[in-house]
Amino acid sequence: MTEKRDEILILRVSPSDKERIRMKMEELGISNMSAYIRKMALDGYCVNLDLTDVKELVHLLRQCSNNLNQYAKKAHQTGSIYEEDVRDLKERFDEFWRIGKELLTRLSTIW
Repeated sequence: MTEKRDEILILRVSPSDKERIRMKMEELGISNMSAYIRKMALDGYCVNLDLTDVKELVHLLRQCSNNLNQYAKKAHQTGSIYEEDVRDLKERFDEFWRIGKELLTRLSTIW
């Protein structure tokens, strides 16, 4: 459960300071000033990650999983599957692993 935030801090800033804060929030895609200031005060930084590659990888992995389910269904119905289908699936999973490792390597450099 989230801790109740009922304590109030008052922070005085100049109009130019407020505008700089707003601009930095905008750069990070943050719209809640209270959340931004709290995060900066507690941690000293905010990170805005572009996770487009991760979303694409998840999408492709779902497609591959759906294909795997279809192959399994076919195997149960007919008692066999085509070797070409298994090879295709293995190649796709190998590509996912390669992309996933590359993505994790890039993400690990952020910290």
